[in-house]
Amino acid sequence: MKSYIDDSPDKQMNTYEEIISAALSLPPGAIAMLAEHLLESLDASDQKEIDAAWAEEAERRMREIREGKVETIDGDLVLQELRSRPK
Repeated sequence: MKSYIDDSPDKQMNTYEEIISAALSLPPGAIAMLAEHLLESLDASDQKEIDAAWAEEAERRMREIREGKVETIDGDLVLQELRSRPK
């Protein structure tokens, strides 16, 4: 079967610098898509489990807010309190 991929040595990107240079020459949207794909490739199976767990947690928290089980705090007040804490 004929390969349509040109894998001759002069066509391969062998170094990190070449890959980065090629990636950074892409339009911003393509760079964002590439970054997303690279991050997903690091540990896709674990990430799906993590995303599912966070989605479940977010739903639980929203349910508790709607049911009046928890009281919300204004985000600006939270940030103000955090900034006032000693470092």
